[in-house]
Amino acid sequence: MSLLFAPSILSADFAALGDAIAAAERGGADLIHVDVMDGHFVPNITIGPPVVRSIKRVATVPLDVHLMITDPDRYIEAFAEAGAAMMSVHVEVLPHLHRTVHAIKALGVKAGVVINPGTPVGAIEEIAGDVDFVLVMSVNPGFGGQTFIPRSESKVREVRALLDRAGNQAPVEIDGGVDLQTVGRVVAAGARILVAGAAVFHTPDPERATRELKAAALAALPASATRC
Repeated sequence: MSLLFAPSILSADFAALGDAIAAAERGGADLIHVDVMDGHFVPNITIGPPVVRSIKRVATVPLDVHLMITDPDRYIEAFAEAGAAMMSVHVEVLPHLHRTVHAIKALGVKAGVVINPGTPVGAIEEIAGDVDFVLVMSVNPGFGGQTFIPRSESKVREVRALLDRAGNQAPVEIDGGVDLQTVGRVVAAGARILVAGAAVFHTPDPERATRELKAAALAALPASATRC
């Protein structure tokens, strides 16, 4: 299973997103993570489909769009049309999660499910065989630059075990507090898509930070891991 590094533009300078994305890509970014917040499900407001469409014009890697919004069903088509290659939705807001996951897939977009720190892994048991990835939040969503919640490592292991029981090799993604101190631990726990924001864009050299974080992540891969 390959390892993918996804810098989050939430921590970038929104006045120079094109430059920030280019720097991350030069450093080896495999994806660009886009946090969409509505000020209702999480206490922050960020961007919508028009900005995603603009990012799509400058990014050369796929866009990983994380919908932290109360009613994602209303917007999945718009984000797909704007250029999302991956789209994740929160189990906490969706009573008909199976329907939403398959609606995303029908748009030709990889469908992921997100669980917050306070949400048990069992909440996604019935959908584990259907998802293309699972995103484990290792901070409470809403703001960048937060401190990693240590229990998140065991949660990654639980999600990996659940997916394996379902016969699904979909990767586990992790988002929140990923930096040079935590990246090796989350990879060892089984995370294979790594989101990092402040550790990339709150540095003097985002290109170098991306390169160093990805190198540290790759170094932590078990020898038996398959690299694509």
